[in-house]
Amino acid sequence: MNGVAVADRETTLLSGRVRRIEQILQTSLSTRRLPALPPLPEIERAFLRESGEDLYWNDLEWEKLTHEERLDEEFLTEMAFPGFLAFVRGLLLTEAMPDSLVPPRPAPEVVEDLLGFLAARVVELGEGVADAEGEERAQKEAELQMTSRLLDLVICILHDLGREEIGKVEAALILE
Repeated sequence: MNGVAVADRETTLLSGRVRRIEQILQTSLSTRRLPALPPLPEIERAFLRESGEDLYWNDLEWEKLTHEERLDEEFLTEMAFPGFLAFVRGLLLTEAMPDSLVPPRPAPEVVEDLLGFLAARVVELGEGVADAEGEERAQKEAELQMTSRLLDLVICILHDLGREEIGKVEAALILE
């Protein structure tokens, strides 16, 4: 499969997830209000994107080693990916501590890049599940479930949904 087709599948998946969350909440997701800042230089954006991807892989590997964040057949995704989710929230901070030497620098474009990365992982894992058998299939299904849920959580964080709204989205997604 060529790169354009994969990118189209990622974009379709991501826009479908946003639409599904909008349907659940019966409202349009608005973009978080952030100060108007010039775009990050590409080298900084790439560094932050790669740092986020590294956190994803580290959190995932830790979960594979420990199997700590599993409750029956459900994964506690928020607890399995604490570093990644903290990083995403940090990329969207608009306030700094009073004694901070630098002002906050929200980078929603990096969060959008990470959403693209997660969507690509969901597509890749979905294909991998279809081709795998036995324990490898079970592992890929677990990764797919966690990464899919992580994708939804990051969408909710990017759009500044509150706990009640996130709870409503989670409850609806569990029923699907």
